[in-house]
Amino acid sequence: MRPGLVVQHTRLPNRTSGLVRSDIAGIIGFIVKDKWPADAVAGDFVEIYLSRVHDFWDHPDRGLFDAPTQCAVRGFFENGGDIAHVFGVCVESAEALRLPSGISGVLTPLFDRLRSEEDIALLLAPSAAYMRCQVDRDGGVRADVEALYDELLAHCREMNNRFLIMDAPQGLHEGLLERWVRGFRSRHPEDRAFGAIYYPWVCNGDEVFPASGAVAGTFARVEIEHGAFGVMWPPANIPLRGVTHCEVDLSWSEAGAYSEQSINPIIVQSGRGVLIFGARTLSAEPKFQQINTRRVINMVHDQLRRDSEWSVFETNNPHLWDVLDRDIRYRLEEFSEAGALASKGDAPQYQVVCDRSINTSLSRDAGQVNVEVMLRPVGTTERVLIDLCIGGDA
Repeated sequence: MRPGLVVQHTRLPNRTSGLVRSDIAGIIGFIVKDKWPADAVAGDFVEIYLSRVHDFWDHPDRGLFDAPTQCAVRGFFENGGDIAHVFGVCVESAEALRLPSGISGVLTPLFDRLRSEEDIALLLAPSAAYMRCQVDRDGGVRADVEALYDELLAHCREMNNRFLIMDAPQGLHEGLLERWVRGFRSRHPEDRAFGAIYYPWVCNGDEVFPASGAVAGTFARVEIEHGAFGVMWPPANIPLRGVTHCEVDLSWSEAGAYSEQSINPIIVQSGRGVLIFGARTLSAEPKFQQINTRRVINMVHDQLRRDSEWSVFETNNPHLWDVLDRDIRYRLEEFSEAGALASKGDAPQYQVVCDRSINTSLSRDAGQVNVEVMLRPVGTTERVLIDLCIGGDA
């Protein structure tokens, strides 16, 4: 063998992680004081990890959970859910959940746990829909659940990979429901894209219950059935399982009116059963009004964050920026080829910037590396117009 320089070609290491999932649920319930475990205090919680519904029915702590939470667990798995974390929070009374000051205290341990469990992508609290509502003398509608929903939506926005499935409060119908939703949407508008509300409640025979458990299972089913990028399909026009009818029968015109108010209607359609017939968030921004649009962005954000975790403590220089730019473009191309991102002709509509223009000396001295990603998720068809012209000129 001659002495000299030997050049050996090898592949670059694969730094990207596997695709994140957006179908894992966190179901939040509450444990009343007379059922608290021994030595528990307000804010303590019980957590059960479930990969099938029988894990819940066979669990020794199942009896701690309120009936709506147990019903939601059943509905989640009946409708195709795969994995769920069920949390039972010890509360003194419903009053502790009525005011932000009470919620911030009693739910602090739960939120700390949720922040550490990054795989949870869907949140629901079915028992919250039973909290009381009242109508003021001036016609305003107030629901005790508002503060809890506000906190959960703010948490979803903070995590940026989570979506809250909400039930209409018990006893709110027609104009009162629409009035309450309008008021609720107007507060904290920056959080409202991270949640959706469903109406009416549903029934299985004589049993009446909030739909969020079955709806969450349908979210999961749509994603699982469509594969790795199933989050881009809207969770609508889908029959619910384990449901025989709705508490309130909606006509098509009523369903359309609710949908215009960002209330996702659940209807009965002859021959198909009970259907989710809406896929709107509570956001007033047109670009975030579709659930699948918001959740595609959630998934992309979480995916790119996890893909880029390797770069922490690397030398912050142009070489690092080039590698990040390449890796992120590679991942976005996967999303684009799967149809999750909009394209114009053959050109995908996304941009990545990771260079000196956004990585200034000031940010580098602070130990930060900045990557700017601009993209456009695929849209949703909400209605099909078929214009039939019979007779007349062709």
